[in-house]
Amino acid sequence: GSPITAEERRLRDKKHLNDITAARLPPLHHSPAKLLSIEESIAIQIQQKEAYEEMQAKLAAQKLAERLNIKMLRFEPEGEASMQYREVRDED
Repeated sequence: GSPITAEERRLRDKKHLNDITAARLPPLHHSPAKLLSIEESIAIQIQQKEAYEEMQAKLAAQKLAERLNIKMLRFEPEGEASMQYREVRDED
């Protein structure tokens, strides 16, 4: 046989792979990585840190409320009283 170049071998292997499987690589949904300036990088890191700290504070408050067995209920003193006052009753 004649020697096969690397390119021919790659094409032959690719054709063979296409013959034996229908699997394909998924399309690239995201743009490739890009370089950021130091200022952009710092701004993103600060934003991520603030979001992380806010999430941690919410989680800590939730755990504390569960530990202290605090129930958060709606309190509408005006709403309930006004609804009772406005209730229409037929006295006939």
